[in-house]
Amino acid sequence: IKRGRLQQEIAKARAAGDSEAAAALEQKEKDLMDQHGGFSPDVLSYHTITRQWLRIGRIPQPHGFAAVTTAVKWDDAVIVPSGEIRPGVRTNLIWKVTTAKTEVTFGPANWYVLGGYMGLLVLMGLYFSRREKTTADYFLGGKRVVWWAAGLSIFGTMLSAITYLSIPARSFGTNWSYAILNMGIPAVAPLVALFYLPLFRKMKVTTAYEYLEHRFSVSLRLFGSATFIVFQLARMSVVILLPALALTAVTGLNVYLCIAVIGLFSTLYTVLGGIEAVIWTDVLQVLVLGGGAIIALIIIAGDIGPSRWQGLADIYETGLANDKFDFVHNWHAHDLSWARDGILVILLSAIFSTLIIYSSDQTVIQRYLTTSNEKHARWAIWTNAVLVIPATILFFGLGTALFVYYQRNPSDLGIIEKPDQIFPWFIAQRLPPGIAGLVIAGVFAASMSSLDSSMHSVATAITNDFHKRFKPKLSENDTLRYARGLTVILGLLGTVSSLILVDWDIAYLWDVFLKAVGLLLGVVAGLFALGIFFNRPTSLHAWLGTLSAIAVLAVFFDKVHGLVYGAIAMVVSVGVGVLSSWILPIGRRPVPGLTIHGLYMRADSLPPPVPPAE
Repeated sequence: IKRGRLQQEIAKARAAGDSEAAAALEQKEKDLMDQHGGFSPDVLSYHTITRQWLRIGRIPQPHGFAAVTTAVKWDDAVIVPSGEIRPGVRTNLIWKVTTAKTEVTFGPANWYVLGGYMGLLVLMGLYFSRREKTTADYFLGGKRVVWWAAGLSIFGTMLSAITYLSIPARSFGTNWSYAILNMGIPAVAPLVALFYLPLFRKMKVTTAYEYLEHRFSVSLRLFGSATFIVFQLARMSVVILLPALALTAVTGLNVYLCIAVIGLFSTLYTVLGGIEAVIWTDVLQVLVLGGGAIIALIIIAGDIGPSRWQGLADIYETGLANDKFDFVHNWHAHDLSWARDGILVILLSAIFSTLIIYSSDQTVIQRYLTTSNEKHARWAIWTNAVLVIPATILFFGLGTALFVYYQRNPSDLGIIEKPDQIFPWFIAQRLPPGIAGLVIAGVFAASMSSLDSSMHSVATAITNDFHKRFKPKLSENDTLRYARGLTVILGLLGTVSSLILVDWDIAYLWDVFLKAVGLLLGVVAGLFALGIFFNRPTSLHAWLGTLSAIAVLAVFFDKVHGLVYGAIAMVVSVGVGVLSSWILPIGRRPVPGLTIHGLYMRADSLPPPVPPAE
């Protein structure tokens, strides 16, 4: 600043023709430059979320550090062109800056805990394998699963490792706006329990898509089942890979080892114990997940305040001051846009995305078909719905707690590449040995609880909607062996595909795939809603609604936010289906008892199962 002012005065003196004054000022400028000690070699780090500066080191100065121009990203490095060592002294130095890898070790105590946990899962699979004698045992657990276990399993299935990592990461980086999405589950639960559940239970279906054949046609059953299968096959690879990448980055575990462990153990206990092993391991995994998050929150609160209660109060006050508890953005016009994740989009997604999952996703529906009666199935649904509220507070609160902790302890936050690594980083760096292993086991648990559900439900859909449907003469033992063999193949397929995708741009590919396949899942949910709530539509009208929804979504593919795809798909498919049933009143009308108008007919008055194809 001083030099700039002197240069202005020199220019004025020259303009006035006062050469002596200009020379005197130039000497002052030279003296000022000679007194300059050079530019600071300190390396500073700025975290864009916690908004904290941190001095993390010093640059070596063999010739003095230089002022620089704009830095340039070059592959995995940053090129820093130099300028002056100090005012008036040039240099031709060019710096190449790379991010140093933080050395982390998992430690023997954590390995023992993780290994013990994996061994326990296999033992559970062996125990339940003794009870899997028929396909009814393998697919539905002989309908002997207690209601609270089924409810915890539904909860664990929906709480994938991606969610376990991304919810704290999102509230760490932004606010609680996405918490509204989880509030759709208690809102939708009564609708599912009162209308969908009674039909599925009374018809004694094994897969939800059997209903579509009873209500409409075999072609729609196959369409619904195939759409679900394709979606789950892709989901399996990603639900293994993304958590494995996050764990690898912060614990030092080999990514291929993480993928192999998740895939191998999930496949093993699922093949051995069938749906019962899946459900009861999900129960254990929910306890580990919740326990790990609670332990982490307690440790953070203890580190922040003089007591844990005071630490929690500090977390709340600091979060409030930094707008971390905001549920919605400011009410501007763009927040009502279909293209942004404003309040309108989030509210629609909270209702429709939840309804899609709980009314048409075999991984969820299969859970409430395993209980002994309809009342217990309804309790299972409500168990999941009630658990969602405290779990939402816990995981979003954990992200806010991490924000406060790292704002006050910026030196503890290393260089992480993705926000989803923030929770595993804290686990690896701050939790005591053994406890860290337990919480990391929780992340593995979240992956496996989603993977085992996908494997088993896909095996159930393929076996019942395709294999048994078109090969009815196979014996019970042959069908059971087929289902188990198929589960092995699915587990290997998911694991191998994750290994292949390690070096791909997964985030981008997965977003595109979710847009493409998520659209169809919304259409399938529209088929169920059309069949259950309306008497007039037939197979023709259902197909017209399905094709219309796909066409509309194709038009608006990049024009609306991905969270509203489900809402558009359901509204269009149901709307066109109902409207066309009045314009073109043709086709076979539903057998009484297949819609809500005959919902409370006795079970023995419902139509018999559709005879399989010879």
